[in-house]
Amino acid sequence: MKAMVLAAGVGSRLDPLTSRVPKPLVPITNVPVMEHIINLLKKHGYKDLIANLHYLPDQLIEHFGDGKRFGIDLQFRKEEVLSGDAGGVRACKDFLKDDTFIIMMGDLLTDCDLTALVEEHKRKGALASIAVKQVPDVEQFGVVVTDENGFIKGFQEKPKQAEALSNLASTGIYILEPEIFSHMPDDGVYGFGRQLFPELVAKGAPVLGIEFKTYWSDVGTIAQYRQSNFDALNGLVDVEIPAKKTTRNDNLAYLGEHADLHEDAELDGKILLGNRSRVGKGTRLIGSVVIGDDCVIEDDVVLNNVLIWSGSHVKRGARIENSIVGDSAVIPQQSKHFEVTAMAQPSPQLMCAKPAV
Repeated sequence: MKAMVLAAGVGSRLDPLTSRVPKPLVPITNVPVMEHIINLLKKHGYKDLIANLHYLPDQLIEHFGDGKRFGIDLQFRKEEVLSGDAGGVRACKDFLKDDTFIIMMGDLLTDCDLTALVEEHKRKGALASIAVKQVPDVEQFGVVVTDENGFIKGFQEKPKQAEALSNLASTGIYILEPEIFSHMPDDGVYGFGRQLFPELVAKGAPVLGIEFKTYWSDVGTIAQYRQSNFDALNGLVDVEIPAKKTTRNDNLAYLGEHADLHEDAELDGKILLGNRSRVGKGTRLIGSVVIGDDCVIEDDVVLNNVLIWSGSHVKRGARIENSIVGDSAVIPQQSKHFEVTAMAQPSPQLMCAKPAV
């Protein structure tokens, strides 16, 4: 059983966080999002994987290697020039052509039952299947329109709410038969959503929409990326949190190896404190707080619904709310209150957000 992770995208919607980090490596509960995807694939028996690369490829190769330390076999294919998501899959035809295979976008977080999706795909004899999920705001997604048997009869790309014919969004999880390659052009930029799938439906080919009910999030935007971290911290999705679970005054805390949470720090919510990170005396951690590895949070800091990447240093008395701090950032002492969605990708010794006004 083979699978492919689409990992070539630039991740411009996550800029500035992705200015130095490829999108598949952005952390969810201190684990790269692509690692969560690999763990899910492995759980469902997919251990022979391939991924396409383009933006900052060496970082992905360095992190994942040949996949053996994750219990899989992993190959990479570099794309010097991007050819669309379906074009990237086409470039891996030699790897995927022997049997039914699964495709997953490299920027999604889910705990969906991949085994059940493939079983439904095969039971109904589909050439291609798209995993779909109901969403409250169709204007942010490509939606599919299905018949009474679940087969897709049309698509709408980010329709206005009043014009939407469906609330089923494509989740970026596809189950495909090898025959799919005979429906693709031999070269050129080629996409799933705007080209391949609509063309298959127009031909009358069996393209199935399979709805699932469990968690799914597109982590491609700053706001949704931060929320996905908090959802994982709060147990809304079944993913790995690499830390020891404990409680303090009835508040849940996950503490990584050699993490130091001062006994006089105040918790009012849930926290993940990464490996070798420390939180000082009198600091208040409110709501959902995810702190990466090797971070220093000095005394009397207030963090309220904040995500902090590894290697950052928040100095005494700073207050941060509703924000993301990029890696290796330094937040100055006694900084003003912050009220921003995201902070710029920092360099050392550079404050990475503007004060609220």
